[in-house]
Amino acid sequence: MTVRATLIGFTAILMWALLALFTAASGKMPPFQLSALCFAIGSLPGLGVLLLRPERLALLRQPAKVWIVGIAGLFGYHFLYFTALRNAPAVEAGLIAYLWPLLIVVGSALLPGERLAWHHVVGALAGLAGTALIVARKGVDFDSAYALGYGAALACAFTWSGYSLMTRRFEAVSTDVVTGFCLATSVLSLLCHLALEQTVWPQGPSEWLAVLGLGLLPVGAAFYAWDFGVKNGNIQLLGVASYSAPVLSTLMLVLFGFAEPSLAIGLACLLVTGGAVLASKDVILKRSAAPEAAQ
Repeated sequence: MTVRATLIGFTAILMWALLALFTAASGKMPPFQLSALCFAIGSLPGLGVLLLRPERLALLRQPAKVWIVGIAGLFGYHFLYFTALRNAPAVEAGLIAYLWPLLIVVGSALLPGERLAWHHVVGALAGLAGTALIVARKGVDFDSAYALGYGAALACAFTWSGYSLMTRRFEAVSTDVVTGFCLATSVLSLLCHLALEQTVWPQGPSEWLAVLGLGLLPVGAAFYAWDFGVKNGNIQLLGVASYSAPVLSTLMLVLFGFAEPSLAIGLACLLVTGGAVLASKDVILKRSAAPEAAQ
């Protein structure tokens, strides 16, 4: 179950790699409006399952702490991320926010049955270095004038890593509950949009398709896959593998003409891939040892 669940969790990372591409193609919709619409779309697969199998509605009856952690994780992360981007340069804010995979790897040592080894930390740091090459490829300049934005980005990193680690503690809770998290995040994002933003709708079929893609994949199915992966898979490996998201995202932007290829991208790919392989050393050795033991 661990390998299968880890692979399912990794599909979330692959879907998050499409986030920048779909966002770039979705037009100029304000972030909270986009979040409200995408999370509403993201809840549709879960609602479909509940309509086809109404007996699963009982699985939504969970303790208040489960709902608090889930909604705080999904909505809190996006609220803090948007706040960071509003109050600090995108490069620096993104670099700070992307500390969450490293926090997951280090924090996993606190989980029951988990052990933090040197190769997990080194793999995470290699992934962080690769991410820094991508996020900060045009330079970094931390300025105290953007302290609010930097603080929000740091809180963003702790929020998502905390959500992921605490989700592991709720391993008995069905992934169906993510449907409720998405719906609540959609409603809260809508309230923020109405209070803070001007409504802008997508222009043309291509922008609407991009919004639909966002809602179905990186802001939809990805959260169901991540929930299942961190509950049942190798959370340390998933934490390190998460660093591949910005690299894969940049590669997708290059492929579709939204960004230019560079040496930094190639080096980042090597660092992230090497870090993921190093972090998965235990899994690789265990699987290679299995056939030998069977002989």
